[in-house]
Amino acid sequence: MIELCQAEWCPYSSAVRERLTELGIDFVARQVAPWPEQRGALVDRVGVDSIPVLVVDGDVHVGSGEIFAFLDGLEAPPTAAEHRAQYHEHAPARHRDVTARLLERVAPVDSPA
Repeated sequence: MIELCQAEWCPYSSAVRERLTELGIDFVARQVAPWPEQRGALVDRVGVDSIPVLVVDGDVHVGSGEIFAFLDGLEAPPTAAEHRAQYHEHAPARHRDVTARLLERVAPVDSPA
């Protein structure tokens, strides 16, 4: 099982998720606390408090650069280019921050004090 310790709001985590999708790699997303000082469980598990972290067969890859270096060694399926094209196709929605607009429609989350 491949695990990605990440946060949805993190652009580095997002880039790793996109690359995993392009490569056709299923993974389990493990959510982390918002602030590094709150990530004791992550530190206990993988030794760092930063994200993203990819865990593959017990090997820990920390940060998007290291993760991409690992993923670049894998063979891409024929659909990889199509996924990348779809990523670019949906750029206008990302630029309009459609995600934030959709989240505003659901029950609000209290802001930290």
